[in-house]
Amino acid sequence: MNRAITSALLAITLTLGCGGVAEAQAPKPAQAKAVDPFVAGLEAYTRKDYATALSLWEPLVAKGEARAQAVLGAMYATGQGAAQDNKEAARLYGLAAAQGQANAQAALGAMYANGEGVAQDYKEAVRLFSLAASQGEEVAQFGLGVSYERGQGVAQDYKEAARLFRLAAVKNYALAQSNLGAMYANGDGVVQDYVRAHMWLNLGASSLSGEEGKTASTNRDNIAKRMTPAQIAEAQTMARKCQASNFKQCD
Repeated sequence: MNRAITSALLAITLTLGCGGVAEAQAPKPAQAKAVDPFVAGLEAYTRKDYATALSLWEPLVAKGEARAQAVLGAMYATGQGAAQDNKEAARLYGLAAAQGQANAQAALGAMYANGEGVAQDYKEAVRLFSLAASQGEEVAQFGLGVSYERGQGVAQDYKEAARLFRLAAVKNYALAQSNLGAMYANGDGVVQDYVRAHMWLNLGASSLSGEEGKTASTNRDNIAKRMTPAQIAEAQTMARKCQASNFKQCD
């Protein structure tokens, strides 16, 4: 399992939570005096005031609040604001996941897939990814797609992997776009199509950084060597159309 899955899930856990900071920054006048300690903790976290975030979230965790359990789990997993501790992260994610918190289910699934903080268990990873994906969690759809692509915890099924990657890709999840492009390039689970391969790899490369970005760019450029100038132009036009339509017109 690509460890970038874990990073992406943790970022979503912290920034989106259950409504996120953006939603809470415009309270209705009647609610102006009411301070949600969870939201205040998210605001403190974005300021890198980790001590305040912890002081606000730990009482909520003690009360069994799932969203606080999820974000505190992310702090332990990343080592940002708390001593890095995968076992504690997995414990907290487990508490939130048991209450149906989709991002915690997905994050814990990634930990099981990677064997981080828990014994590696691909079947448990698939179970958790499936629970989160059923709630529309795009990163879990991607993790489940990787499971089907590699045959980890489920029977290998390229067609299902491609379907799941596309579900995440049209939600603008860059790793899924990159993986879907590679499947079109190889003809794995889909009819081989260099134009669509170039389009999805190009979209993924435009958002990814580091090794993931380099891989997507390299794969795109390698595919381009097999394409005519007209095909490359078509792929670029399709990518622009896909983005302009908010990923509703990508075929």
